[in-house]
Amino acid sequence: MSKPDSIIFDLDGTLWDAVETYAMGFNAYFKDHGIEKHFTKQDLQGFMGLEQHAYLQAVLPEFAIHEQNAIYEKVIEYQYTMVKLHGGTLYTGVAEGIPLLAETYRLFIVSNCPADMIYHFLRWSKLEKYFTHTISHGQNHKSKYENIQDLRTFFALRNPIYVGDTYSDYVQSKKAFVPFVFMQYGFGTCITCHKSFSQFQDFLNFYTANSTATYSTVSCM
Repeated sequence: MSKPDSIIFDLDGTLWDAVETYAMGFNAYFKDHGIEKHFTKQDLQGFMGLEQHAYLQAVLPEFAIHEQNAIYEKVIEYQYTMVKLHGGTLYTGVAEGIPLLAETYRLFIVSNCPADMIYHFLRWSKLEKYFTHTISHGQNHKSKYENIQDLRTFFALRNPIYVGDTYSDYVQSKKAFVPFVFMQYGFGTCITCHKSFSQFQDFLNFYTANSTATYSTVSCM
């Protein structure tokens, strides 16, 4: 396979870690509404990357589905505010690496996050000018593979890759017929992938140095 013409990134666990900030948003909402509930980063971390319904079933199981959705609509606004105030933690090499990658590839983000979280990430990180387009599950409630396919079609991407940090990301990439690159430092695990990196810097070095890349399925272990 020839060198990729584009790189589609996941957000949480791939480009940054903002789970502490997300927990702060939940907790601010709980406090303001008299709900005796409190989240730590560890409470939420294992559920990063899930689509909204599955995520809410995991973190708010004591509420009915309609209540989960109503609560989350308000929690999201708290989280946006917290991201503006506190941001998150960019993984080492991301701030310097994204501009370098953008010199060679068209860059995209496809995430299962709320509708405007990618926007707030890009504004906070000051990386917005390097990305051609972004799509979140919160915008259209489509599965990740559908959003990857939509990007591929709309932008006529010939050889995209998807970069994520969970086994679910691998499954969605496979359904979209796109090679999957697994980032080991994120929130999930993956047994099978096409390429695997322990650090973003290693990923950066590989994709800025290689003129071609093959994508046979390999073990991520």
